[in-house]
Amino acid sequence: MMDARLDPALEKNLSVRVVVGDIATRAAQHFGDGLALHDGPVRLSFREVNQLACRYGQALITNGFTQRPVAVMSRNRWPFLVAYFGAAKAGVATMPLNLGLDAETLAYCLNDAEVTLLLAERDLFPLAEAVLAKASTIRRVVWFGDDDVAGRDWEAFLAEGTETEPEVMIDEGDPVQLLYTSGTTARPKGVVTSHLAVTITALGAAIQNHLSAADRLLHVLPLYHCADLNASAIPAFMVGASNHLMTQFDPERVAQLAEEEQLTYLFLLPMMWQALLAVPHIEERNFSAVRRAVFAMAPMPDEWIAEIARTFPNAAVLLGSGQTEFTPPTTFQHPSHQGIKSASWGPPVLTVDARIMNDDGELLEPGQVGEIVYRGGHAMTEYLHHPEATAEAFRYGWFHSGDMGWIDEEGVIWFADRKKDLVKTGGENVSSIEVERCLLTHPAVQDASVIGLAHPYWGEAVTAVVMLKPEARATEEDILTFCKSHLAGFKVPKQVIFVDQFPRTGTGKIQKHVLRDRYRTSYTATDT
Repeated sequence: MMDARLDPALEKNLSVRVVVGDIATRAAQHFGDGLALHDGPVRLSFREVNQLACRYGQALITNGFTQRPVAVMSRNRWPFLVAYFGAAKAGVATMPLNLGLDAETLAYCLNDAEVTLLLAERDLFPLAEAVLAKASTIRRVVWFGDDDVAGRDWEAFLAEGTETEPEVMIDEGDPVQLLYTSGTTARPKGVVTSHLAVTITALGAAIQNHLSAADRLLHVLPLYHCADLNASAIPAFMVGASNHLMTQFDPERVAQLAEEEQLTYLFLLPMMWQALLAVPHIEERNFSAVRRAVFAMAPMPDEWIAEIARTFPNAAVLLGSGQTEFTPPTTFQHPSHQGIKSASWGPPVLTVDARIMNDDGELLEPGQVGEIVYRGGHAMTEYLHHPEATAEAFRYGWFHSGDMGWIDEEGVIWFADRKKDLVKTGGENVSSIEVERCLLTHPAVQDASVIGLAHPYWGEAVTAVVMLKPEARATEEDILTFCKSHLAGFKVPKQVIFVDQFPRTGTGKIQKHVLRDRYRTSYTATDT
């Protein structure tokens, strides 16, 4: 009889480790033929996803692509998640590329991480071609897609592996993903995240949202961002829930899919929720299955939240907050706070400790404003190639978010602003978020961003950049009069700038640094 014993160290590792690839293995065991992924005409069971992931992982090993992260250039397509789990099984980190970044920046990220293999969606060929022209480390590109050429390339790569589970040494602290920040103030930094961090995040998110095999989750936010990947898609695999993928946001299609598939969990940005509510006859749709209506990235006025609640009568409308470096979410509203503390971030999630700290490293009492800091297994491992920035992020034994806020007696976190986005005007600190919430309640305003611009008298002037709703009309005087009736005088914008659209990151965040640069000369020495 053949000796089935392995190296003793590997035997122990396989027995006790915490590895993200094993999530797919166990999902196949527990939920087998249940629907795991729905992508257009493609429907894959948990068993099928795991078999494909094994093939992908084994192909990485066979071809020697195990020493560097593997990059994935993809919209929300089913091979993205197959590749993510497959790489995790092989002990290889996946580096999803942010499609909101330009080709030069993406090439910088690839070169910085020394990536040698790129998995790319054929429909993104023009972008991929521009990136590859500047990416010097790539040795092979594996294309996937619906056309014959891309389909054969993907299938050929999978054929280089087998359906046998890879059995390789993987430590829970080893990297499983590498995500680059948006680079809003400098070159993007690579955020290295471990198997342990992603696993704890996924477990915590599943518990926080009471997910089960009966749930059906919509994924229209990009999977290349950790919010949807780590806090929605991977938790779904843990409990046997189904993931329904969309490559782009179409409010009519979202409404149709939610009704046809009886979706239970919708995760959208505020502007997406607004567009969904504007779908003709939306009130006649049957959304009774939806029990979670989650939003993130930007504030929403109470009026919008109430409208969502009317359209989705069985859903809790909740804000989730977090950041790439802490494998979000970090805070999540409780349903009991809906309509009471809906302007808050909610308490920390079950697997995170959140406090408020001053610049001297002292933890502050409830009600005192300072920087929001975190502890927990969600934390990133490091910024790739940036040891000083890593040490700065973890000073005083806490992860520093760069967000300002305060905590109340109930343990609920209230966000004030990003440190860099506080407007210091005439000796007063003004939260841009507070002014934005006010602007968003104006009936003519579609979206708004508030920035501080250099001013000879005020130091910085509170400045509103506003996008009006289609067909709506409003003057600067209209907006300022409205603000004066809802805000303290020093918080009222000194100027309103109207725009047709905002510069945004790949995840929909307004790029305030672009606005500050664009309008930096708005005030002259004669302004008062």
